[in-house]
Amino acid sequence: MIFKKLDLEDKKIIDSYIYPYKFLSCEYSFTSLYIWKDACDIQYCIYKNALILKKKDFEGNYHFMQPLGYTKENLLEIIEVLKTYKEKASMEYLFKDLEESFINEVKTLLHANDELCIEEDRDNFDYLYEAQKLMTFSGKKLHAKKNHYNYFIKNYNYEVVDICGEKVIQDVIFAASKWYDETEEKDDKLYYELISIKNLVNNMELLNLEGIAVYVEGKIAAFSIGERLNEKLAVIHIEKGDKDINGVYSFIARTLIDKCFSNAEIINREQDLGIEGLRKAKMSYYPLKLEKKFILSV
Repeated sequence: MIFKKLDLEDKKIIDSYIYPYKFLSCEYSFTSLYIWKDACDIQYCIYKNALILKKKDFEGNYHFMQPLGYTKENLLEIIEVLKTYKEKASMEYLFKDLEESFINEVKTLLHANDELCIEEDRDNFDYLYEAQKLMTFSGKKLHAKKNHYNYFIKNYNYEVVDICGEKVIQDVIFAASKWYDETEEKDDKLYYELISIKNLVNNMELLNLEGIAVYVEGKIAAFSIGERLNEKLAVIHIEKGDKDINGVYSFIARTLIDKCFSNAEIINREQDLGIEGLRKAKMSYYPLKLEKKFILSV
């Protein structure tokens, strides 16, 4: 197997394996892969007419993602080849980012003398929400979010615009860079996220993305970018805001969905990566469920 580093030019071939998109997780959308292509050294190859994705996690451990396009007849052969590759390359894991259905399929295929180590990967669980609730902040649990939203619209002179056109794109990049520079505890995730923001806003149409920017007194106060993966599911890839502007996060979370994804049923707001503050923020919107992901080693 010869792996190629993922790049923008690979969207067509990757999409041919991904769509129609049936996952509830965000991992297998081309945009998700593209965002983390450098941070996670994402590579791919086509083997036995199946898409094989290889990446490393944020601890530097390489693994394979769930193969796509395999058949019941060739999955076992693919797994055996990947096991051999893993051993020769001294990879820590065989698979990560797995759905439970794939775990069950693998269990029935592997030999009885293979000892499987299966773990839940909590830091990478995706947060799924009811779109209607995020568009209205209805219910007692989201009352605080509604208050923040109302405070913002009553106390700020704001404007909502689509992320398109050179001026808005440059304003978003400037704001993202400024907020990154002001962050006291920088890490690789934030650095690569900043690079990905620049890549996304410059390729919105090509990547089929929807995005809005919120201006307050003529300056970017927040922006958010997402995409529709199927009729029922939309994913929010990026959401950034000025923490000094009260209520702007509640405002942009609700407004992006209302403006761009009002017909979706489920909103995937991605994982928390084990970051305590991010986990608290995502839980504060009271998810419908957490979409589990698994690690599998042999």
